[in-house]
Amino acid sequence: MLHVYYGEGKGKTTSAAGLAIRALGHGQKVFFLQFLKSGTSGELAVLRQAGASVFSGKAGTKFVSQMTEAEKKETARIHNCFLESAKNADWDLLVLDEACAAASAGLVDEEMLCRIVLDNRDLKEIVITGRNPRSWMLEAADYLTEMKCVRHPYELGIQAREGVEF
Repeated sequence: MLHVYYGEGKGKTTSAAGLAIRALGHGQKVFFLQFLKSGTSGELAVLRQAGASVFSGKAGTKFVSQMTEAEKKETARIHNCFLESAKNADWDLLVLDEACAAASAGLVDEEMLCRIVLDNRDLKEIVITGRNPRSWMLEAADYLTEMKCVRHPYELGIQAREGVEF
């Protein structure tokens, strides 16, 4: 089935990582693809240690709005390689973390992303996370969870904290 965790609130990646850990605990094969992130989030090390195949990273450390066209092109290339790896792999759970934003920004081949999701959703578990999901993601979802921010420490000027936000 397809899970879509979306919205402005905290907890989308955390929920996806929790589901991945649960699946690993039952001996399932997990592929965790993380788009638009640096690859340094704390959950990735634990997922790797538990046996998940983890792919994360992009060109540089800038936000998408600050990237040059060359950095965007390289990031898209990297992300499409992640998808190619998933397309040809054996997995029970596929997590596509920040796929909503990557698709919206044109930093992943959306047609390939869509095909992987729609061709496998009746056979395996797939999770898509991020803000502003594409309409096809919402329509195809079996689980549709919106994370709504009611209050967040960022509003008080508190920066992201290691072990909590990353």
